[in-house]
Amino acid sequence: MTEQGQPAEPAGVTAPAVRKRRFNVSLVWLVPIAAALVGLSMLVHDSLSAGPTINIQFQTAEGLEANKTQVKYKNVVIGRVTDIELAPDRSHVVASVALNASAQAFTAADSTFWVVRPRIGAQGVSGVDTLLSGAFIGADAGSAQDSRKDFVGLETPPAITYGERGRRFTLRTEDLGSLDIGSPVYYRRIQVGQVISYELAEDGKGVDVEIFVNAPNDQYVTTDSRFWNASGVDVSLGANGLKVNTQSVSAILAGGIAFVEPRWSPDNTAAPEHAKFELYDDQESALAPPDGEPRYIRMRFDQALRGLAVNAPVEFHGVNLGRVVSVDLDYDLDKKTFPTMVGAVIYPARLGKAHEKILSQWGAEDDERSAQLMAAFVKQGLRAQARTANLITGQLYISLDFVPKAPPVAFDMAARPLQVPTVPGSLDKLQEQLQAMVDKFSKLPLDQIANNLNGSLSEMSKTLQQVNTSMLPQLNDTLAQTRKTLAAAEQTLGEDSPQRQQLGDALGEVERTAKSVRALTDYLGRHPEALIRGRTREGQPDAYRSTTSTSRESEAR
Repeated sequence: MTEQGQPAEPAGVTAPAVRKRRFNVSLVWLVPIAAALVGLSMLVHDSLSAGPTINIQFQTAEGLEANKTQVKYKNVVIGRVTDIELAPDRSHVVASVALNASAQAFTAADSTFWVVRPRIGAQGVSGVDTLLSGAFIGADAGSAQDSRKDFVGLETPPAITYGERGRRFTLRTEDLGSLDIGSPVYYRRIQVGQVISYELAEDGKGVDVEIFVNAPNDQYVTTDSRFWNASGVDVSLGANGLKVNTQSVSAILAGGIAFVEPRWSPDNTAAPEHAKFELYDDQESALAPPDGEPRYIRMRFDQALRGLAVNAPVEFHGVNLGRVVSVDLDYDLDKKTFPTMVGAVIYPARLGKAHEKILSQWGAEDDERSAQLMAAFVKQGLRAQARTANLITGQLYISLDFVPKAPPVAFDMAARPLQVPTVPGSLDKLQEQLQAMVDKFSKLPLDQIANNLNGSLSEMSKTLQQVNTSMLPQLNDTLAQTRKTLAAAEQTLGEDSPQRQQLGDALGEVERTAKSVRALTDYLGRHPEALIRGRTREGQPDAYRSTTSTSRESEAR
């Protein structure tokens, strides 16, 4: 059965098969297709890895190039500079940076950026690797929760980054000195940190220095730690000789800070981060006990005080009680003189046990009690005196001491500041004594003494002239005669002269006579009766017997 409208096919006849046409693609098209796929994959990858775009301001575009300069964190690329433009006011440049998607944390409000290029500083040479690879922008992610798009880049690399472990502390000092960013911080001569920033204090009367102490050494910073400026070389000359003290060679060149806890301090509590400390000038003042409440006093000296300078010590019984803070001139209308007014700051707490006993007797220390105490001391003879500290340099210091039999003076308890009476210094007394000696010497009759001395010298000259003209020739003749006499005696007493032989024989006779006298003395000692009875033949001395026998033999011959 066939469909309606179609002719019927004859029986036994089959319809021919219909052949479909195939779609053939040439192999040449595979290359552009592959390239298109790669490009599409790169576009997809870039779109997926693309992060936020930020703008960073720099003072100059030195070392920066668009589409070439990279942004790195810990030497890992996290972005690239896409464009560099000059600001409308031409004061800086703005670099547009395309960050990676993984660098979203670097948009935090407290993130920092800086240009890494070769630099030579106090800590050495940095950024040497950029000589070959070129400059790049260093980054450090912040910890703030807020994010932003515009940043101001740092002109110098930060001393530390947020990833380093440790704590920050603030030191207050009068001036910066030789300290700089990167100056080392020492603990027992071991570097444990560095200076990371500094700025003027809010009141403009000092400098706040921020330091960073690396972990785990930050635990040694306690609430009672003492910091001092260890820059340069500390040279002191004392009773034990010359002392030279320094932390290291780098501290001499770039400055440094040292800290340690006092040995007498029992407080070992670790200081919290951002704790504030005072930065002392040297180790001695840093480790000194607490000074306590300062007291301001004034002193009036009626003599010149050349050699007394600001910061000169004020001592009491050899204890450093304070320092001089001002040296000014005043004018006395009655005496028409120019006295010297010296202002000083003293710390009574430096007296130690003595101060504690005074407080226990007088009660709490306030202005009224301090005035009463000072009045009592002045009545007992407390006086200020300028003394010589160094004979070579002529430096002076103020000594507070009790002067025996000091004349009484009026003391104004209502004056503020309190004025301590003074006495002339030891140098002034020496000058007065020298002046008195000069006055006595000037009163001597020098003209009369000189005339008498001239007369005496004239007489002495005449005497010497007489000696030279008359006595010296006679003395020369006497010496010549003596010389001749000695020559004749030497010739007379020669070795082979007859006089010498005769003298020898005479000496022999004297010797024999002495022996006979000795024998006779011995015989009389044994026979004193011989002085009356005479000597018998038996009692003759041996010398006599020998003499008699010798004479008899001679006669017999």
